[in-house]
Amino acid sequence: MRVLVTGGAGFIGSHYVDVRLRRHPRDQVVVLDKLTYAGNPANLAEARKSPRFRFVKGDICDARLVDRIVRGHRIEAIVNFAAETHVDRSILTPEEFAKTDVLGTQTLLEAVRKFKVKRFLQISTDEVYGSIERGGFKETDPLKPSSPYSASKAGGDLQVLAYWHTYGLPVIITRSSNNYGPRQYPEKLIPLFVTNAIENQPLPLYGDGLNTRDWIYVEDNCLGVDHVLDHGRVGEIYNLGAGNTRTNREITFAILKLLGKPARLIQKVPDRWGHDRRYALNTRKMQALGWRTQWPFVRGLRATVQWYQDHPEWWRPLKSGDYLKYYKKQYAGRGRQQGK
Repeated sequence: MRVLVTGGAGFIGSHYVDVRLRRHPRDQVVVLDKLTYAGNPANLAEARKSPRFRFVKGDICDARLVDRIVRGHRIEAIVNFAAETHVDRSILTPEEFAKTDVLGTQTLLEAVRKFKVKRFLQISTDEVYGSIERGGFKETDPLKPSSPYSASKAGGDLQVLAYWHTYGLPVIITRSSNNYGPRQYPEKLIPLFVTNAIENQPLPLYGDGLNTRDWIYVEDNCLGVDHVLDHGRVGEIYNLGAGNTRTNREITFAILKLLGKPARLIQKVPDRWGHDRRYALNTRKMQALGWRTQWPFVRGLRATVQWYQDHPEWWRPLKSGDYLKYYKKQYAGRGRQQGK
């Protein structure tokens, strides 16, 4: 199969490229990535060793470029990882998220329609459902996004489903819980806290630290995505979660314990605006499709921490970038807006 992976130089996308090339020795994989701050060519070092891999720098909103790639490489399937994904950034620059996550998705769907691509897989998030006090969201539950990021992802999902209902396009959606693992940009909680702890820098813990997420190791998610691409039913949505619900406080102390660092590194900061309390997914539908996770949380976190310890040359240059200024300038001393 000839597969186009958009956003393939990012954290999850690059892991998926590695999975696809490893599991399907006859496949050809083309990556389209804009190489924004979170897209790193170094993430594709392993993929570049394969003669079945190609890379194109560009934006999924560029319809001419997308058409040229799909037509020129005779693409049979598209897996769309391309997205703006960081909630904090979306609060400050929501227009960027709407453009990429909604209009970019629509541009790809038009290419699927024009060139009769056999499968389109939209990579989404559990955040589109909003917060849940207990249990886990099912695929049929209504969408209640709480941030500009999750709203933009929900908008992209709705475009995908509209193209299924209106044009009969062969689309599928996966919605995963929080991913973690090697090569994650150090603005997200686990890589930020791991790298800060390694350098004996403060770990900025939002609010009371009791916000809860289900954590899935990135390779488990990518194996699930690959399984859905090959075996999922068109027009369907599949939740990908691991049942590893942990509070941010629990994650923080687990990281400190693995690194042998003191609790005094924890720095309480004002809570994020509109911060959802708890995310969790019901994954029975994926299990019925024959997918199971392989990485217990403790094992996955240990492997992740070890990777960042072993690869300072990957993350140290990133930590001198703009995200540190972002945290300091935008959230220092600022609480939640009234009524949020």
